[in-house]
Amino acid sequence: MQRTELAELGEFGLIRHLTQGLPKHNDTTVLGVGDDAAIVAYPEGTETLVTTDLLLEGIHFDLTYTPLKHLGYKAAVSSFSDIYAMYGHPQQLTVSLGVSARFALEDLEELYAGLRLACDRYGVDLIGGDTSSSLTGLCLSITCLGIVAKGEATRRNGAQPTDLICVSGNLGAAFMGLQLLEREKRVFAGQTGDFDPDFAGREYILERQLRPEARQDIIRQLQEQGLRPTAMIDSSDGLASELLHLAKESGVGIRIYEERLPIDVETASMAEELGMSTTTVALSGGEDFELIFTLPLGELDRIRSLEGVHVIGHVTEAGQGCYLVTPDGAEIKLRAQGWPEEAEGTPATDTKDQATDKAHEED
Repeated sequence: MQRTELAELGEFGLIRHLTQGLPKHNDTTVLGVGDDAAIVAYPEGTETLVTTDLLLEGIHFDLTYTPLKHLGYKAAVSSFSDIYAMYGHPQQLTVSLGVSARFALEDLEELYAGLRLACDRYGVDLIGGDTSSSLTGLCLSITCLGIVAKGEATRRNGAQPTDLICVSGNLGAAFMGLQLLEREKRVFAGQTGDFDPDFAGREYILERQLRPEARQDIIRQLQEQGLRPTAMIDSSDGLASELLHLAKESGVGIRIYEERLPIDVETASMAEELGMSTTTVALSGGEDFELIFTLPLGELDRIRSLEGVHVIGHVTEAGQGCYLVTPDGAEIKLRAQGWPEEAEGTPATDTKDQATDKAHEED
């Protein structure tokens, strides 16, 4: 396979090569790639949403099992999810790369193929970025601009007692996909000959980890129904962690019910195979990019008409704390890193590396 050294193109030649022929999806994009800065113009009566993610090789992704095309797609989708979690719609994306000498032009073409695919699928314009040499591997900095009607952005601080707690899709699948990939990586490390990873029957959880989707469809349903959540957040850091953020910002308590947690059968099967609690997986997995939101109790009938939305609990007064209620009525205090007090007294399962957990605690 041909490998083209990046030095053959130079920085500006590389940027031109990777961004040539980019389509324009939005009228809000006046000028994209090609000048000192991009130009965007949003109509009156709207507000601009901005989100930034920094992804570092060895911390946020492992290229042992993450194809570069999938990495590009996931990086873009994770930013789109942040915009949807504010009740908005992503419009523009910028991507900056730090690249070490071990990467060739063909590698970056694969990465950009994933970025372009995500932008095409979600109707977002890739309008610029930058490249730089890196001594330690691959680094991506993603900035996404979105648009929301003036005064309509949904924050984390609006939940009220008696509101219903809703979640889209299902939980824990991405984390189970990660555990499967890590297991096969460990097996591969002990092999001396050919290695065929055992992924049979696990396609869904692998896709949820390697190529997730943002819930654009849920926002469209909510807006079509005229439903604006009182508070909303995406599940990138896990259900328990995100609910605690929402409770703190809103100054409320939380009650969610174990039997109502939506868990896919493949997720449950993988958890059982690994000897893990499905509840712990659902609470602490992260990277599902589902939407967690609250709506007034009086909207229950309309909530039931939303496809792919599950009511998992309700908001309480702050003094009542944040708890998971088991089928037998026991209340277990929620914490950000797992299920703290399982019925048998076993410790919660750690689901992220300590450095990442510390970063989340400092957010």
